[in-house]
Amino acid sequence: MRMRLKDPLPPTLIGIAVLIGWEVAVRLFEVPHYVLPGPFLIAQALWQNASLLFGSLWITLEITLVALIAAALGGAALAFVMSRARWLERSLLPYAIVAQVTPIVAIAPLIIIWVDSAFAALVLCAWIVAFFPVLANTMTGLKSADPNLRDLFRLYGASRWQTQSWLETPTALPYFFAGLRISGGLALIGAVVAEFVAGTGGTATGLAFRILEAGYRLQIPKLFAALFLLSLTGILIYTILSILSSWALRRWIGAAD
Repeated sequence: MRMRLKDPLPPTLIGIAVLIGWEVAVRLFEVPHYVLPGPFLIAQALWQNASLLFGSLWITLEITLVALIAAALGGAALAFVMSRARWLERSLLPYAIVAQVTPIVAIAPLIIIWVDSAFAALVLCAWIVAFFPVLANTMTGLKSADPNLRDLFRLYGASRWQTQSWLETPTALPYFFAGLRISGGLALIGAVVAEFVAGTGGTATGLAFRILEAGYRLQIPKLFAALFLLSLTGILIYTILSILSSWALRRWIGAAD
């Protein structure tokens, strides 16, 4: 418990030092607040616009969570399907790579036009960004089972399904959760990028739209407050997924013992 309390102490101290230095520098050099506001002004803007910003954050968080769950289920399921047949992997993996490397900024306007529901379009954009890490990591985990154990399963006449369930799946679990932690941040990025595109047409009220709105009105402290909430949300998502990963793997190892 003492070690767990010490873990966040160094980054917290560094963060406090950076904020103090930031505030001192802004006041010392008399930087206008519309160029770079200090942490005090940002905190004040966050307090004054709390209901608006947190309401928009909830919309962004909804999109992120739905996209992340869909990416986790879809990526893992497709990885299992592709691992059962080499020809399936060769046939489908190139398209998954194409979806990953295609800039979401380029295709988000098309998706928003093609999909009737604004929420579904935003979720789809975030899902495209978050899908590939789960797929790639899970496939790597399924392939990294011990060859000697594979031979043992084969020697005892285990079916392909039994081998996948009792050997490959436990091996792939750490890889799956590693991909899930990556996808958590990517889902948030995808949601924000999609909201930027949708927000320009007034079809979304997520946090990205509030950033655009504050930028147009030169409300820079409010803009930084929204960015702070996004950063805090990303850290929170990663922390929760790390705790979930540790808990699930510990329970799995305990059950196996």
